[in-house]
Amino acid sequence: MTNIPFIPFVDGEKLLDWIALTDALAEGHLKPKAEIGDTFLYRDPDTLLSRAAWIDGMGMAVKSATVFPRNTAQGKPNINGGVSLYSDTDGTLEAIIDFHLVTKWKTAGDSLLAARRLARKDAKRILLVGAGTVAHSLHAAYSAAFPDATFTVWSRTRASAEAFVATLPDVSVESDLETAVRGAEIIGSATMTTAPLIKGAWLQAGQHLDLIGAYRPDMREVDDEALQRARLFVDSFDTTLGHIGEIKIPLEAGAITRDHVIADYYDLDAFTRRSDDEITICKNGGGAHLDLMTSRYILDQWRKSGA
Repeated sequence: MTNIPFIPFVDGEKLLDWIALTDALAEGHLKPKAEIGDTFLYRDPDTLLSRAAWIDGMGMAVKSATVFPRNTAQGKPNINGGVSLYSDTDGTLEAIIDFHLVTKWKTAGDSLLAARRLARKDAKRILLVGAGTVAHSLHAAYSAAFPDATFTVWSRTRASAEAFVATLPDVSVESDLETAVRGAEIIGSATMTTAPLIKGAWLQAGQHLDLIGAYRPDMREVDDEALQRARLFVDSFDTTLGHIGEIKIPLEAGAITRDHVIADYYDLDAFTRRSDDEITICKNGGGAHLDLMTSRYILDQWRKSGA
């Protein structure tokens, strides 16, 4: 096992392109459907999460994340890990890739693929709901596909929003969420809320929403009316419908039906906007198959660079 590269964050990121990544994600969904599986190991208060995926014709990836909450008090990141990428031909290890590099580009690239297919092509006003790490990634991703757009950010705490715009001078702070939502054409929401923040009554014709934050069965970022007014899509049926509160709760309550969820990325022909006036929503559920597709793209770029 010689010449197996470790691809670190800084060196790897220099080689990547948001548009090319979303093209790679789209191509990945034309291959046979992924087999995925998650495992959790615990030692209070620490966690080891491993997410595995196998796509015939692409290979295998195991993304392992260690969550050590006590690291924060020591000035260390509390989430670390890596991605092991394996050959589809003979199962040999091809690369180890920085966990944070894969996670950043997978998460924002997932939503950018939806925005490229569902948002209006002439969209120029983008709202970021939440001012954390994912919001920074979304700003970079959306900027690649909508280069003439202006950005607004809203956060529960104005201080975090102001810290966000201090590093991104093309972003303005909006203190009133309703005003911000009504004035946007693309909305990327990445919060840790459990109670819906965005109301369907605020939505305007032609808007597109990417919902990233909710990942547990008790988490939601938009209310029932928002889902009911929109044409609703998900990145993966398998990782959203029965698992994430954004979709699971209204389905079980009868606020929406299964037929209301139109398509996931395995049906890209249906993953499209039909008119300039309709409202579209895509729920980003993630999944190890997207980590695999992103990792394969990263390794391909690494090899092309001669690194």
